[in-house]
Amino acid sequence: MSTVAAPAATFDCRVDFADELAVLARADERIVAVCNDSVGSSNLTGFREEFPTRLINVGIAEQDLVGISAGLANAGFIPFASAAAPFLTGRALEQIKADIAYSHRHVVLCGQSPGVAYGELGPTHHSIEDLSWMRAVPGLEIIVPADPAQTRSAVRRAAASGRPTYIRVPRFKVPAVTPDDAPFEAGRAVRLTDGGDITLMAVGTMVSRALEAAALLAQEGVRARVLNMTFVEPLDVDAVVAAARETGAIVTLEEGLLSGGLGAAVAKVVAESHPVAVRMLGVPAFAPTGSAAFLLDHFGLTADGIAGTAREVLGRV
Repeated sequence: MSTVAAPAATFDCRVDFADELAVLARADERIVAVCNDSVGSSNLTGFREEFPTRLINVGIAEQDLVGISAGLANAGFIPFASAAAPFLTGRALEQIKADIAYSHRHVVLCGQSPGVAYGELGPTHHSIEDLSWMRAVPGLEIIVPADPAQTRSAVRRAAASGRPTYIRVPRFKVPAVTPDDAPFEAGRAVRLTDGGDITLMAVGTMVSRALEAAALLAQEGVRARVLNMTFVEPLDVDAVVAAARETGAIVTLEEGLLSGGLGAAVAKVVAESHPVAVRMLGVPAFAPTGSAAFLLDHFGLTADGIAGTAREVLGRV
């Protein structure tokens, strides 16, 4: 097992999302994009130029966006419905439930700029509830890629899966953290570091921060296992149970609400299978207004904050 160190370079996953979508569209004329007046923020300007008849802009009407996408899927297309995550999942939740999940439509829901990426725009634009809401809808596959490579893999998988899928596409830049030989399979986590003292389970933008925290802990003789839990649904239950049994303590990390998200999913498995100490790091309630960097620091979602929480769980404060 290779240990991955977060490099200095960072990348905008929206670029990889749009580039991979265009690659698929060149090979498959069923691929279409649907957006809510968000061509620029979804980085779909190039897609629109290359495929002018295969991008549908419904305007600021997210319920219509999802309903139209369901209709396109019913007609044999593979629609990628792209919109800011708070509005895609909040305003159109009923349509996601009834038109997509309950009706088993092959629609790819692309939540752009999730978590606290919209920072200064405040709680109305923070998408901290999306993982909780999407986990509550039966039948949705939920993918939270950690870097450009996983973003491209998520787009490819969602296009080929034949099932409704929700993908979180981060707004602020992240480093590449995925090893070249890492698997990308539904319900399978990626182990990035070995360790027997504690496990850090992270998704999306938190994965690189988990690696940084693990490096800090290693300097103190604490061996932290880092798992990238890319698929929140289906969750890698075997990896969670193994972590509980083999390390005895778990910290979960997510750029989202603690109620109902990754941490809640992990805690359920641990409670039912092998109870150990679990600490969940994320956003406990509506966040204050401020930059994304300020908010992540405010909620302890930094390398220092994560390492500090790990020390608390281990009783090493």
